[in-house]
Amino acid sequence: MKYVRRQTYTMVARAESVATTRECIIQAALKLLLAQAYEDITLVAIAQTAGVSHQTVLNHFESKERVAAAAAEVLGRGTEAARNKATPGDIRGAIATLVGEYERIGDAGARWAMASERLGSLAPLLDDARAGHQLWLQRMFGDSLPQTPAARGRAIHALHAATDVYVWKLLRRDLHLTRADVERTMVSLINGILKAGTAPPRHTRSARRNR
Repeated sequence: MKYVRRQTYTMVARAESVATTRECIIQAALKLLLAQAYEDITLVAIAQTAGVSHQTVLNHFESKERVAAAAAEVLGRGTEAARNKATPGDIRGAIATLVGEYERIGDAGARWAMASERLGSLAPLLDDARAGHQLWLQRMFGDSLPQTPAARGRAIHALHAATDVYVWKLLRRDLHLTRADVERTMVSLINGILKAGTAPPRHTRSARRNR
């Protein structure tokens, strides 16, 4: 019986060690992805940052793409959890939350988006991120969006364009606006889109004037 308990303990300890090493590698890859372009990161650099051997990284993930995918998944879960703390309908609060995430990971997000053609099998992760962003926009502003499918779709696309990481990069990095100014600009864009979306179609307004 003691042997069985000792064997069980050893198996559990090994499993925990494997899980800890895997998490350490993912966090190392995430740290590098937030600081450097994907194509500049090597498996050797990931291993050195994690404090493990190059072979250990390969044993866990087989390739750089798989390490990066695991890191991107962790990053995505964290970003989703942070954004979902915002209250639907609270435009200023939602944008403050969004810009806060861009302050943390926006540079990396912009680099990934600009390198999409060189990401290979990781490129679909960008599509997933875009789809997730649109779902978040619908959750935050759904009650203020047009009801007809076509108009609603156009409004969501406009909101996406107004709140994309590229816009944050343009305003924050290229034009050197403060974070507060970036938030005010995005809020103004969103208010304009939502106001335009709730206005009656132009032909309807013209018909009313001609009555």
